[in-house]
Amino acid sequence: MLFRSVTTSPSSPVIDIKSLTRAELEAHLQALGEPAYRAGQVLDWLYKRRAASWDAMTNLPKPLRAKLAETFSFHTLELVRKQGAHDTTQKFLWKLADGAFIESVLIPANPALYGEASDRHTLCVSTQVGCAYGCKFCASGLDGWKRNLGPEEIVEQVLAVERWSEANAERGARNAELAAAPLSDGGSSVPRSPFRAPRLINNLVIMGMGEPLANYDNLLKALRLLNAPWGAGIGARKITISTSGLSPQIRKLATEPEQFRLALSLHGATDDVRARIMPVNRKYPLTELIAALEAYQRRKDQLITFEYILIAGVNDSLDQTRPLAALATRVHAKVNLIPYNTVDGLEWSRPTESACEAFLAELEKFGITATLRREKGGDIDAACGQLRLRTEKELAEREVS
Repeated sequence: MLFRSVTTSPSSPVIDIKSLTRAELEAHLQALGEPAYRAGQVLDWLYKRRAASWDAMTNLPKPLRAKLAETFSFHTLELVRKQGAHDTTQKFLWKLADGAFIESVLIPANPALYGEASDRHTLCVSTQVGCAYGCKFCASGLDGWKRNLGPEEIVEQVLAVERWSEANAERGARNAELAAAPLSDGGSSVPRSPFRAPRLINNLVIMGMGEPLANYDNLLKALRLLNAPWGAGIGARKITISTSGLSPQIRKLATEPEQFRLALSLHGATDDVRARIMPVNRKYPLTELIAALEAYQRRKDQLITFEYILIAGVNDSLDQTRPLAALATRVHAKVNLIPYNTVDGLEWSRPTESACEAFLAELEKFGITATLRREKGGDIDAACGQLRLRTEKELAEREVS
């Protein structure tokens, strides 16, 4: 379903309230003549109650709310389109304040298949509008790179999905109450709805549109806001940064104090195969990339994940398993095999299920911890950039007609 799109534009304040740390917010409030404790109240409204406007912050005095509105911007994402898959995966297309589109994907944990409820969810978020790295399997870069997201735009994806979830739960609860309302003869009482409690995001994966490490500073600030106990409170080990392989930034990330997890979009175990799929390999070939990962692993002492999309006739031959196992052994990595999700406009296709199983079995013979991801969101445009491109095409066709 395509929602009616309403154009928004940034207001005059430059700093978005959701881009500030607690210390920064306290300093701003004190400069406005307000006590520092007001920062805790504002942050509670932003991250715990997920307020969508200044007016919602009802325990703040009206003069303070007016002062905040004059000082800071407070942009929320506009939901333009949402798709729901049979496995309960949800894909969101958001409109930013400047009219650009980005995507987020909410994925239920196993065994949440075929509509069953789950109390654990992973959210994949975007870090850029478009992408400059041109991975050949990905729709994100088909229209090129537009701009980096600000930290507040990364944070807002988490808050917007949680607002949507809460609103959806409230609607479900109201419907349940209506369905179970007492009959005229004094029938059943209203059951307590299991959807009343907020369904919070348990895991965060930075692997939506864009290359996260190409937006390094904004990414790190956003993740620290989401990790902070006064922020979203998502544990660092529950946050995974997925990169196409920017070696200098991987080395830099190794020096950061937080224990964020790292995943590498590998997709080829030799330079010739990987370069065919990922142009970034020409700048950072496997020798340099693996050295950066070894440095990261030494500093962090944590398991790295190799993401490996299986593409028919490109990287799914069994002769890739031996070099893949060697790379995984060097950096103590586990391997996540992902059957290719077909994208309109791209020539490649998904291997057969038996070919995927054979690749997994061969890899396990080398003693590598590996999984074959069961498809999520296969009946929607769940691959990165797909929904954005289709929507932009539809809107352009409407303007022409």
